[in-house]
Amino acid sequence: MILCNRWFCVESGSSNNSSILLFHGLPSQAYSYRKVLPILENNYRTIALDWLGFGFSDKPQPKYGFDYTLDEYVASLESVINALTDKKVTLVVQGYFSPIAIKYASNHQEKLNGLILLNPPLTINHAKLPSSLSVLSNFLLGEIFCQDPLRASDKTLLSCGPYQIKEDVAMVYRRPYLTSGSAGFALNAISKAMKKQLKRYVEDTRAILMDNNWSVQTTVCWGQRDRWLSFDGVEDFCKESKHRLVELPMSGHHVQEDNGEGLGQLIAGIVGKRSSL
Repeated sequence: MILCNRWFCVESGSSNNSSILLFHGLPSQAYSYRKVLPILENNYRTIALDWLGFGFSDKPQPKYGFDYTLDEYVASLESVINALTDKKVTLVVQGYFSPIAIKYASNHQEKLNGLILLNPPLTINHAKLPSSLSVLSNFLLGEIFCQDPLRASDKTLLSCGPYQIKEDVAMVYRRPYLTSGSAGFALNAISKAMKKQLKRYVEDTRAILMDNNWSVQTTVCWGQRDRWLSFDGVEDFCKESKHRLVELPMSGHHVQEDNGEGLGQLIAGIVGKRSSL
């Protein structure tokens, strides 16, 4: 069933160049990378995707082939990468969806040129959803809030960083919730799954990134004005695991919203440096 679901993506750059796949966080869209793509498109094939259940990708109804569990997301990620290319890729993944990409990568290290993580949950303190996400998983309130575009998109996005989102931008994020109730059902389902499974996935993330067999060059980019995930423990983890840490003082949880052009240049520098090795 997973293979039948359609992923929405925005692609730029030549297919002859090496691929960079960009995945948004929770709850967001590929649209969040709108200022990143123009920076990368001259030298890379760049594809920003909406996760299943978000943006303009399919939103299968829970209990009918896709229940939005993190394990299902890992399997669906493998399917979409295989469909896009048989060559190595660089993955850029943001926020609470990072553990899904790391879990995928642990079984497919040979597919990756590199991994760039934007404000991923890395410490034990990160294994609990913030209240603005946790409320979306509640039995009654969650279903109501997830059907309200101002609650599901605006309030949730604005609660995790110093964002000043213009009305035309906010309307893009609201549109899936205004178009169909399926967006709200999907958000409610993934919030429930995250609340139940996040602790295990954070523990797996730490174990994978600390493992001596981990060979994927990994960079952690951290927006210091993140209101959801504390920076405490992140620096120590990166030092212990020997992964590069790039601190971004003026950015929040969704780094690409606060400094899209800067993030694009940062990604280009990271990927370009690896390519020259």
